[in-house]
Amino acid sequence: MKDMMYNSLHHRWLRLLAAMLGEGVVALALRLFIVPLGLYSGGLMGFCQLIRTLLHSAMGLEGDIAGVLYFISNIPILLLGWKTLGRGMTFKTIACTVSFSFFYSIIPSPSVPIVEDYLTSCLLGGILVGTASGIVLTCGGSGGGLVHAGGANGIPLVSASVEKGLYKAHIFAAGLRVMFVEMQKAAQIGRSLDQMLTDGIRKAYDKHMDQNVYTGIDEYGTTGLLNDPEATETAVAAGAAGSAQWAKKTPDEILTDVNGALTANWAAAEYDETALPNHILIPYEQYTDILTRKVTELATETILDFLMKNNAAVKNGGSLYIGPTRWCKGAGTGGADRMAVYVNHSRFVSMDELVPLGRIMSGPNVANVCYDTAYMANISQVQLLYPQTVAYYDGI
Repeated sequence: MKDMMYNSLHHRWLRLLAAMLGEGVVALALRLFIVPLGLYSGGLMGFCQLIRTLLHSAMGLEGDIAGVLYFISNIPILLLGWKTLGRGMTFKTIACTVSFSFFYSIIPSPSVPIVEDYLTSCLLGGILVGTASGIVLTCGGSGGGLVHAGGANGIPLVSASVEKGLYKAHIFAAGLRVMFVEMQKAAQIGRSLDQMLTDGIRKAYDKHMDQNVYTGIDEYGTTGLLNDPEATETAVAAGAAGSAQWAKKTPDEILTDVNGALTANWAAAEYDETALPNHILIPYEQYTDILTRKVTELATETILDFLMKNNAAVKNGGSLYIGPTRWCKGAGTGGADRMAVYVNHSRFVSMDELVPLGRIMSGPNVANVCYDTAYMANISQVQLLYPQTVAYYDGI
């Protein structure tokens, strides 16, 4: 492979160009597969990424300046290399270091990972980095850093931090008690008392799941789909009648609210096609209003029909669901009614049923002349994996 490369790129300037392009591929791999997942490279580049994160937190700086920091950090190393490695090798290292810093700084990193699985993304990034690094080293170049030299075979490492992905889980538990006398009565009339009580357990579990999904459980300190503190909150603008409430707005004004919300959410995801919002939740009162109120007195089309035909999601080739939930009523700031806009996909919003609801144990209770049965489940809080794709609009 090395001989083939040198035979095809026999001119030193072509070899240098190939090495510089190889550094571009390394930067591309990091920006596409590593950075979007919040991972850090190893070595000097990882140190620069850490400094960048600290500067963002302390000073509020925007943009990824890790590439610039990497070049600055290499200056003393390059000065040392000028004396120890010779001018030729140092010149190639400077060219490759500048190339990497340049490409890393200009290549945009997607707001949503191309591959959401950490292992798969690291493998893809590692394959690209390893291949590109091989080209760089074969052509006699070096990307800088503390370990590189002519003929070196070091490959940048990637380390993961799961601190940002921690979510709480809790146990749902309920007991079912069937009295012996009641069992005999139910058997005589042909009804299953056990099934009736089991249905009651399931209904209690469903109600618990609803609260867990939409607002979280206060005693566990969790939030839900409609009140996550990392999601954006916006007050809906008032219409011509001077009110933000949909009941006092025209169909066109309601459409403006919907399309404004869809477009703002999509813009926050940098117009990633997979992040186009497809779900809107509103209170039942507002849903009933748009479901029954006609666009005009003479028209047969309702406002909901009008919205479903003319919304920004459908016009951009996506789909849209507008549905009601009682949890949106008064969920906004100051008790205002809330509209929630998000991407309904497991890549963006998720909740894990770690242990599904099931019968754990059952046994006779002689003291109370009954049978006791315990039901349990283990569930997580709602996970907004990309909070910028979820937004709340209050006052509708």
